Amino acid sequence: MSEATEWQELHFTARKPDVEPLEEWLFEHGALSVTLEDEADQPLLEPGPGETPLWDLVRVTALFEGELDLAPLLAAVPGDWILDRPSAAVPLADREWTREWESQFHPMQMGARLWICPSWTPPPDPAAINILLDPGLAFGTGTHPTTAMCLRALDAGVGSGMRVVDFGCGSGILGIAAARLGAGSVLGVDNDPQAILASHANAEANGVTPAQFSAVLPDNTLIATWAGSADWVVANILAGPLVALKPVLSDLLIPGGRLTLAGLLEKQAREVIEAYAPEVALAVVDQREEWVLLSGHAA
Repeated sequence: MSEATEWQELHFTARKPDVEPLEEWLFEHGALSVTLEDEADQPLLEPGPGETPLWDLVRVTALFEGELDLAPLLAAVPGDWILDRPSAAVPLADREWTREWESQFHPMQMGARLWICPSWTPPPDPAAINILLDPGLAFGTGTHPTTAMCLRALDAGVGSGMRVVDFGCGSGILGIAAARLGAGSVLGVDNDPQAILASHANAEANGVTPAQFSAVLPDNTLIATWAGSADWVVANILAGPLVALKPVLSDLLIPGGRLTLAGLLEKQAREVIEAYAPEVALAVVDQREEWVLLSGHAA
């Protein structure tokens, strides 16, 4: 399409339970993409593996081709699914939507050695360890405070030849960073098959070989071969799953191995610390906004 071609957007506000049927309806009626955003400035917890959390009120933006007459569609949108009905579509210049989306993501420095860079932006420091990672279906681009804290911890602590586990790997960002920082062998674990595919694709895109990095589902027999052999286990999930996973994560560590946990709020830290004692002496080692990072060493 030429640069002059216009697209058009429709904007709706919907309650959380109505977002999925509304999204499906819009795609069935010609939407090229549907974007979901917070409509009420509501904090959102980082999702657990395989979860797609939403806000209570969601701004739903649907993109359509410019030449379509959207008046009949606007009139037909089921009223039970929306809290407002726009009077008309909003015109959008061709490719403007792509530039706007890309403009939200910039290279981010995560410690002394590590940068996370979207593929369309040249790395600011070519001599640094640059992880190329675009936003995608599996969670984890480094923008969330919990992911950023984990990356900074890995940047400061990963040594040559370490065995590292990234439990709840999502996009594979933490495991890939560990491999690029010098870990000899990295295991990613996630209960979402999409995350496993994304992790392997991202690892390949960043020059991390299958000999360095593997990502598997929680029932894979490879996990048992790592029992008692991990120098460092990192899990960026949520407080509840972190407590439930205590036997699994603890059993992966060598004596004296490091455990780093994220995805929890400051008010949840005590519960998680007590759950892992006395096998692992956890303490808050970093905090960004209301999020905290716990870390400690196995007995």
